[in-house]
Amino acid sequence: MAEGVKPRVKAPKKASAGEVVTIKTLISHPMESGQRKDGSGNPIPRSIINRFTCTFNGQMVIDVTLEPAVSTNPYFEFEATIPEAGALEFTWYDDDGSVYEDSKSIEIG
Repeated sequence: MAEGVKPRVKAPKKASAGEVVTIKTLISHPMESGQRKDGSGNPIPRSIINRFTCTFNGQMVIDVTLEPAVSTNPYFEFEATIPEAGALEFTWYDDDGSVYEDSKSIEIG
C-alpha cells in the first residue's frame, strides 16, 4: 500500500431530479512507474492507480483504466445525471491490490 494516499471528492449535496452535476475527484498518490531504480540500483516496484470507478446507487457512472504514463495525484472531472436521491461511490484500485474508497450522498431538493 502506498503511503499518504488520500482520496478527495467534490460533489453537490443537493440536486434536482434529472439534473446534470459536475463531480471532481483527486487522489494523492505518488504513482511509481516501475522504471526507476533506488539508490542501490534495485528497481522500484510499479505502484500506480490502475483503475477508477464511480457508481450511483449501484449503477456505473464512469469506469477508467489508467496506464503508467498517468501523472502523480490523478484528477478526474466528469458530469453525471442525478435521477433520484442516493449515494455516489468512488473507488480507486492500486497495482499492489490496495483499494481506496469514498462516497458522497446527494439529496433531491
